[in-house]
Amino acid sequence: MNEVERLNILNQYGILDTPHEEPFERIAALARLIFDTPIVLISLLDDNRQWFKSNIGLDVRETPREQAFCNETIRSDDVLVIFDAELDIRTAQNPLVTGQPHIRFYAGAPLVTPEKARLGSLCIIDRAPRRFDDREMAILKSLAGLVMKEMELRRRTDHDWLTGATSRPAFQETVERLVERTAPPQIGLISFDIDHFKQVNDRFGHLAGDRVLIEVVEVCRGVLRDGDVISRLGGEEFAVLLPGATANSALAVAERLRQAIENLRRPEVDLPVTASFGVTMLEQSDLGLADPLRRADEALYRSKANGRNQVTCSWAMPAGITPGNGFVRTGY
Repeated sequence: MNEVERLNILNQYGILDTPHEEPFERIAALARLIFDTPIVLISLLDDNRQWFKSNIGLDVRETPREQAFCNETIRSDDVLVIFDAELDIRTAQNPLVTGQPHIRFYAGAPLVTPEKARLGSLCIIDRAPRRFDDREMAILKSLAGLVMKEMELRRRTDHDWLTGATSRPAFQETVERLVERTAPPQIGLISFDIDHFKQVNDRFGHLAGDRVLIEVVEVCRGVLRDGDVISRLGGEEFAVLLPGATANSALAVAERLRQAIENLRRPEVDLPVTASFGVTMLEQSDLGLADPLRRADEALYRSKANGRNQVTCSWAMPAGITPGNGFVRTGY
C-alpha cells in the first residue's frame, strides 16, 4: 500500500486533532500499568507529523514526523522493540533520544486496519534500557488491537461523533445508492474545508475548535434541503451531496454555504471563520465516490490557491459568475 492510500484511510477515521477520549485513555493507562513505563503513546502518522491520540507521560500532542520512531514501526505488522535507543543506528541521533524526553527503550505495536494499512502505533517508552520478551510483545500487540477496534467503531458509525454529520462510510453508501437509481446522475457534490483551522486550535484550544466544527455543520444544515447530505470526511474537511441538483444550482448552494460560514461569529474565537469550496457534478462514468471527490477536491485546492474563502467548480465557470461574490439564486 502506498503512502497516499494510507493517508486516505487514516483520514476516513476522522480522529486527527480530536480531544482525549476515555476508551483510548483507558487502553493507554492499562499499558502503563502492565509494563510499568513512564510514557505510553497512541501515535498516528500524518503526512508531516506524529500526532498522539493519547500521550500519557508526555506533555505534547505531536512531534515532527521525521523524529517519529513510529516511522520504523509501520514498516511491518510486527512489534518493533528498540532495547537501547542510544546504541541503535536508527535512533541514536534522534532529538527525542539526545534531548527530552531522553528515550532509551521503545516498544511499538502497529495499528493495522482491516485494509492492512498501518496508521501508527501503540507504544511504550522508558528512559532506561530494558528487556522485552515474546509474552510482553504479544500483550502489547493485543492492546494495539483494542485501539483499532475503538477506531473501527468510530469509522463504522453512521454519524460523526462530534458534529452529528454523516460519517464518511455512510456518505459513500448514499452516493452509491443514489447513482444506482439515477441515470444519468443529477447529483452535485461539494467539497469544502475550514480555512486556517489549525490556527483556531493552536490559539484557542481544541474545545473552541470543536465548537466551530459543530456550528459550521449547524449553519450548513440551515442552508441545505432535507434530502441533501453533509458529511465530515475528517478533521475540518466536509462534503455535501445534492440529489437532483443542476450545475448552476450546485454552485449557488456552495456560495450560500460559503456566506453562511463567513457570517458565523464566535466571541471566544477572535479569528474570522471562512471556508474554501470545490464543486463538481457526478458523471455516469464515475466509480463510486473517489472520482467525483477527486474533482471536487482539485477545485477546492484552486480556491485555496486563489486566496481562500471562495467557490471554484470543476468545469468552466459560467459567464457573469465570480467566485466569492455571490452566485445568483437559481430556485434551488
